[in-house]
Amino acid sequence: MKTPPPVKLGLITWGASLLLASAAFAQVPDAAPAPAPAAGGGAPAPAQGGAAGGGQKNGSFLGKDVPAFDPGSEILTWDGKSWNVNNNRVFQARFEKYLNAPEQTTAIDRQYQAVIAQILNLLAPGNATVQNIDSAFRLLPQGSRFDIDARLCDSVADAVYSAWRAQNAQNRLANANAALDSERTQQYWNAQHVSAGDNAREAGSSGNSGKKGGGSKAPSATETFEDTMRMTEHTKRIAEIEAQIKANSVKRELNSIQAKVEFQALILQFFLQRRFQHVLMATRFYRAVFSDGDTKLNVGKDTKDLFEKSSGMPPTVGTIDSLANEALRDVREGVQAYNFLLEKQELESATKRLAEAFTVGEFVPEIRTLTRDKKRQALEFTHKTNQLISAIDVKDYTMAEQLVNDLGKIAKDFDNSKPMGIIGTSKQVSDMHLAKARKAALKGDNATLEAELTAATELWPRNPALAELSKKIFIQGDVQQKAVIDFEQLLSQKNYRQIYEESPRFMGALAFYPDKAAKLKEVMENMKTIEGALMRADEMVRQNNYPGAWESVEKIAQQFPEDNKLSKTRADLTPHAADFVRTLQDAQDMEKRDQVGSSLAYYLKARKIYPASDFAGDGVTRLVKKIVPDS
Repeated sequence: MKTPPPVKLGLITWGASLLLASAAFAQVPDAAPAPAPAAGGGAPAPAQGGAAGGGQKNGSFLGKDVPAFDPGSEILTWDGKSWNVNNNRVFQARFEKYLNAPEQTTAIDRQYQAVIAQILNLLAPGNATVQNIDSAFRLLPQGSRFDIDARLCDSVADAVYSAWRAQNAQNRLANANAALDSERTQQYWNAQHVSAGDNAREAGSSGNSGKKGGGSKAPSATETFEDTMRMTEHTKRIAEIEAQIKANSVKRELNSIQAKVEFQALILQFFLQRRFQHVLMATRFYRAVFSDGDTKLNVGKDTKDLFEKSSGMPPTVGTIDSLANEALRDVREGVQAYNFLLEKQELESATKRLAEAFTVGEFVPEIRTLTRDKKRQALEFTHKTNQLISAIDVKDYTMAEQLVNDLGKIAKDFDNSKPMGIIGTSKQVSDMHLAKARKAALKGDNATLEAELTAATELWPRNPALAELSKKIFIQGDVQQKAVIDFEQLLSQKNYRQIYEESPRFMGALAFYPDKAAKLKEVMENMKTIEGALMRADEMVRQNNYPGAWESVEKIAQQFPEDNKLSKTRADLTPHAADFVRTLQDAQDMEKRDQVGSSLAYYLKARKIYPASDFAGDGVTRLVKKIVPDS
């Protein structure tokens, strides 16, 4: 069966589409439309963010290409870089924390879920009456009191309250417009009567001028001027009223748009946080508060196009609601599959299904209520697979083979073909080098013997046959000469630990070789430094100071990367100080990319985790000097 070709991220699986949707909405919404110009004309204001003569168009937030995922190799490609989605330190640390956490099945947890369910039921389609909406709103403060809620219900309540306040402001503006409209009508009436009075006087004067004895006098210049002034005042007031009504209409429109944008931003925030129950609450409150039927999300054109291409749906509140419901269903199905595979002792597939469900819906009730005993089975499998990877990395094939056997016992579906292929090949080639070394020893060919032993050691450092051959060679030769040969061989292999462990034998043998004795002294001093770091790390571990223990080992490991014990200790400490290690490495990576601000923030975060950290302190000092050279 051929491996399917890479496809767009939103068209592979639900989990992949969720990631793309999250990326799509990590955008700043379009600016609200500019208000219409006030009566009297005038040139329109320039577009927000524009510059004289036009500005350059910003590049896409996705970089140079659209994310793509190859389901055959499980490789995610984005902006010219690739990641294996199953080998992510951040995810592994968070997933292991979840696997060790207790299940949320206490009475308090059940009360919280009951409150959330009651709110969703009151806001369900067909139930969202005014009374039910008010009841659901009153339940939000109850939900926010639970620790698991993280005060998100308060955020929903704040958004609903702000929207209601905005609508009240709109009502006040509407009332103001009604009052202005009434005044405008009165002003029109007054203006008409002023004009009518003026015309009446003119008609009376002309009609009576031909009658004998005179009649009404013609209007004087003063009366005409007064009529004209009154007419001007009424006309000016009418223009002012028209302008105020227009301004109030624009304010109403902007208030409505602003309230919707803020509410939509909260919905998208919940969606990115994978708080899908709160997404459903927020979308249902949104429909209840904004009953005009406009549910379109205010996002940029690039985001809108990407969302429509990846999910096949326009970016609306209804779309987010349906995606949240689909995520909840997918997580429930994933947990059901995990329980079934657990019963069948297919731990490899079960762990993958649980990891997928956890990635999509970390805070979904089905995930949080999974019992710790069931999660610990996945944790055991995860730990052993991580140990297997570490054992293969340090070429400890004896331990690796034992771990493969253990994994095969606890997981019927574990595929051992790849690790056993690596183990078997390395052992076979190492044994071939040892066979050549034995022949060279019999012939007295020290150069070939040393080369073959070096090659065998590089392939399998802890090969029992390698130790056995070294012992035989020692027995067969002169003790002193053999010690010199062994020292030179171990020195060429950079096996300083074995030199340190066998130092009493080498000290006497190298007494007559000042240059070799000096090298032995240097090795001993270096190993004392390494052992001192390991002792400090052990003491910090007993104090539960894993970040300090890791840093103590890491400092020395950078100077002596070949030391197996040091590498193994560092590998064992890394999972216990995952947050500190991850933060420090992120800071160092950003510093290399000259991202000074972000790097400084991560160094400060690392120092907050472990205040006595030299790495974090030195990083902060370097970056501060870079930012403020004279400091």
